[in-house]
Amino acid sequence: MVRRAGGTGGSGDGVKGARRPEVRLPVLEPFRGGELAVDGDYDGLEFRDADFAGQDGGGARFMDCALTGCVLDETGLHHARLLDSVLTGIRGVGTNLAESTLRDVELVDARLGGVQLHGAVLERVLVRGGKIDYLNLRKAKLKDVVFEGCVLVEPDFGGAVLERVEFVDCSLKGADFSAASLRDVDFRRAAELGFARGVDRLAGAVISPVQLLELAGVFAGELGVRVG
Repeated sequence: MVRRAGGTGGSGDGVKGARRPEVRLPVLEPFRGGELAVDGDYDGLEFRDADFAGQDGGGARFMDCALTGCVLDETGLHHARLLDSVLTGIRGVGTNLAESTLRDVELVDARLGGVQLHGAVLERVLVRGGKIDYLNLRKAKLKDVVFEGCVLVEPDFGGAVLERVEFVDCSLKGADFSAASLRDVDFRRAAELGFARGVDRLAGAVISPVQLLELAGVFAGELGVRVG
C-alpha cells in the first residue's frame, strides 16, 4: 500500500497526459418514466432519481444525457453506448455494462459494486469521487481515462489495454493488472496504491520515487527475492 508522494503528470516529463472529456449538455428534456428498452435510443434526456433495477437496456444508446441519482441494481446495459453524457450519484450492484462504449463521459460520486465493464471501450472518461467495489475491466480498452478522488476496491484490469490513464488522488486497493498492457499510465498522484497481482505488467507506467521504495517488497516478491 502506497500513500501519495506528490509529483505531477502530463507533458514535460515524457509522460503523455490523459485528455479529459469536455461535456457540454444541451437543454435536456425530462425522461417521462417507464422501463428501459432493449436497443433504446435516448437523446438529450435527463434521468433523475429513476429506478432501473433489474431492467434490460442492452444495446441502448444514451447521447447528450444526464443520469442523476439513478438506481442500477442488476441493470442490463450490455453493449450500450454512453456518449457525451454525465452520470452523477448513480448507485447499484451488479450493473452489467459489458462490451459497452463510454466516450466523453463523466461519472461523478458513483456508489457501485461488482459493475461489469469487461470488454468495454472507455475513451475520454472521467471518474471523479465516489467508491466502486470489484470493478471488472478485464480485457477492456481504456484511452484518456482519469480516476480522480475516488476509491477503487479490488479493481480487475486483467488483460486490459490502458493508454494515457491517470490516477489522481485516487485510492487503488488490491488492483489486478495480470496480462494488462500499459502505455503512459501515471500512478504518481495516487492517494493510495496497492497491487494484488500483475506488478510484472507495469512496464509503460510511471510511479514516484517514494512509491518505488514503498513497493520494493512487492517487486522483490515478484522476482523471488527475499528481504531480511
